[in-house]
Amino acid sequence: MIHRAWAAGLLALLATWPAGPGQAATGEDYPTSTRVDYVFACMKANGETRDSLDRCSCSIDVIATLLPYERYVTAETFMSMAQMAGERAAPFRSNEQAQAAIDALRRAQAEAEVRCF
Repeated sequence: MIHRAWAAGLLALLATWPAGPGQAATGEDYPTSTRVDYVFACMKANGETRDSLDRCSCSIDVIATLLPYERYVTAETFMSMAQMAGERAAPFRSNEQAQAAIDALRRAQAEAEVRCF
């Protein structure tokens, strides 16, 4: 019973904790699994070292502050669809909405590159 009360108190305290750097102030934070996927892919591209872990974690934190999660998912989806071969991908390569979403993600990534690398 004491442990349950302690855990409930801790959760209540964390719920009122202000958003820190890399956390969306709106409460619409990126899910942990999305952040981890990004960090794994980033580390694959930048070396699998402790330094790249820190830099890649910083990078997704910066992106999360600049781009709402829904827009991130949309841009990632458009990017993966546009990379498909053949005519199926053509609408994703020439679509203005898709290009705008991808451009927003690339701008956020560029800012993260400047801040973290």
